[in-house]
Amino acid sequence: MTLCGLRLKAVDKRSCRDLCPRPYYGAPDHIYGDTFSDVISLVEAQEIVIGGCHKSEPVFADCHQMTGRVVAQDVVATEFIPPFANTAVDGYAVRAQDVKTAGVELEVLGVIGAGHIANYEIGEGQTARIMTGAPVPRGADAIVMIEDATVISETRVRCNKPAQIGDAIREIGEDVKTGDVVFAAGSVINPAGVGVLAAINARQVLTYPRLRVAMLSTGDELVINGGALKPGQIRESNLTMLATMINATDCEVINLGIIDDDEAKLEKTLREVATRCDAIVTSGGVGQGDFDVVKIVLSRIADMQWMQMAIKPAKPFAFGRLKTSDSRVIPVFGLPGNPVSSMISFEMLARPALRKMMGHTQNLTRPKVRAIVDAPMKRKQDGKIHLMRVFGAFGNDGRLHVRDTGPQGSHQLAATALANGLALVPDGEGLSAGSEVEVMLLG
Repeated sequence: MTLCGLRLKAVDKRSCRDLCPRPYYGAPDHIYGDTFSDVISLVEAQEIVIGGCHKSEPVFADCHQMTGRVVAQDVVATEFIPPFANTAVDGYAVRAQDVKTAGVELEVLGVIGAGHIANYEIGEGQTARIMTGAPVPRGADAIVMIEDATVISETRVRCNKPAQIGDAIREIGEDVKTGDVVFAAGSVINPAGVGVLAAINARQVLTYPRLRVAMLSTGDELVINGGALKPGQIRESNLTMLATMINATDCEVINLGIIDDDEAKLEKTLREVATRCDAIVTSGGVGQGDFDVVKIVLSRIADMQWMQMAIKPAKPFAFGRLKTSDSRVIPVFGLPGNPVSSMISFEMLARPALRKMMGHTQNLTRPKVRAIVDAPMKRKQDGKIHLMRVFGAFGNDGRLHVRDTGPQGSHQLAATALANGLALVPDGEGLSAGSEVEVMLLG
């Protein structure tokens, strides 16, 4: 049977007023929180979803845990890098005025290793063997590389090249000076940045936290074990795929598994997990023809919007906010059940929203480039942008060249697994070989 434009299970004899927290009577097609919106563009959907999510409260984290994270306030250096003048090479510490020409012989006073300080000063006609990273001794103002010197004896060396003041010396504060803003608020820390934090002794950094994302799937036909399939059953793949995608977004996964068709149990599960997570991702039950337990429960406990986007695949999508018992607001991302649709809607909507919550302001979505179509991309005119799975490689012309990876159905995940990009094919009859198309790069 149908009710309010949604298909209900025949065994469910409750009224529209029972099922929906707000009345539908005389309402238009677009009702925020209760039914499906008019078809909207992908850009409009992104504005709703990304705009409906906010940065998390910053926390302090150890510098060793900062790779990929966003700093929440300026990181100011309190120490110099390097903290003292040291040599950049193995060689001989000299006075440049003593080595104005090649062939000068000098007296070797000793050897200075990294971490050791010479207890003598380099005087006229003198030098010291010095190892990379060792402090430059008093009196010396240049380093002659070991390759440019000839050992005459244990105490004598010949310099085969003239020296200039500052040669091969890393001056104090040459990299970072006390008071420098090393990382401005909003900066993303890469592995080299972690090294910088350690070098300036910034052991605790105010940053946006990694998110804990709860996920669940629906469908009586889904099987998660490795046993034999019964008639009508299919193996679960969405949760496995989405867990990987969530982890790759630098979030922690709370996997709730496949949810039974039990409203009370689901509501209890969602309310409980909301107290220990930062976002919820569901898979399945967001299409116009579905009105399953997830839709019933989310419509009751969260402020939901059920959207239809002018794209293919991944037309349906749900977004809402669930208020927890401790007054936090948890975003809910409802993905369609078809595997490809689920993947694409996560990439286009959930992933950039999660990145925003973790403090990112740039590159919320993956980068896009203009590419050359190597083989025709056929499609039918339907008023939608088709997100075709493509494989791309750079040609001799320096341009990215793409072709589709095979069948483009929303259930055909195997062809999607071969793709490294999504071609945004505009409405029409498709693209001919040699034409251009915008491609979102994956991975």
